[in-house]
Amino acid sequence: MHPDSGVSLTALEPHIGVLEVDRPRVLNALSWEAMADFGEAVEAAREADFRVLIVTGGGRAFIAGGDLKQLADYPTEEDGRRMSRLMTRALQNLEALPFPTIAAVNGPARGGGSEVALACDMRVMAANADLGFVQTNWFVTPGWGMGQRLLRLVGYALALEWLLTSKVLSAEEAFRHGLANRVVPEGEAMDGALALARQIADLPLAVVQRIKEVLRAGITLPPATAARLEHDLFPPLWAAPEHVEAVLNFARGRKQGRTKAK
Repeated sequence: MHPDSGVSLTALEPHIGVLEVDRPRVLNALSWEAMADFGEAVEAAREADFRVLIVTGGGRAFIAGGDLKQLADYPTEEDGRRMSRLMTRALQNLEALPFPTIAAVNGPARGGGSEVALACDMRVMAANADLGFVQTNWFVTPGWGMGQRLLRLVGYALALEWLLTSKVLSAEEAFRHGLANRVVPEGEAMDGALALARQIADLPLAVVQRIKEVLRAGITLPPATAARLEHDLFPPLWAAPEHVEAVLNFARGRKQGRTKAK
């Protein structure tokens, strides 16, 4: 990784990773180096012993999008194609991780920052955070895949309105529209995301992975194919030692309860 990119991947706790963008002077806007390192961090996370990955920004912002001061020197169509290709691949890989991802949205997530937030499976937002779909302010469309993600999440009419009007969605608005899983007090986005991550990390890895696989199939595959996959993933878990033991313990508990009742 580039030493000054501000991107880091760390193991915060057993099975919980944190991918952080920390470039406070530009509100964590992504330079070319940061974009490359973000993609590398996602690939490294796949190989790590994680059951959950939290994505967040340092300081008072989540991610302010691309670093326009640097990117202003790259105005050509090929430059745009390069950036789109780089971040589209990174966010597709983030989306495809076999374990859940949580965006801890600690402050403004504007433009490309909203793209990163929507590429995560879940979002925990501080009360002062927002999701800004402000691409049209810069005379561009979403370029990293967010158009399709927003469409799937809120439907055509709202996605179209928000993108055309450069909507900045408050945390409460995001929660009402299903874009935020939880809203927490200002300064507590990371704590809220970590609490959710701990719940997930305590579950058996195979169950976590299969649940994500089932739900991702529902939005990426034809309905019949997704239903068939859900059907096929269930029996091995039914026969797994953890499930068999849980059922036996439940049955023993019921029998003991009946005996005591007598």
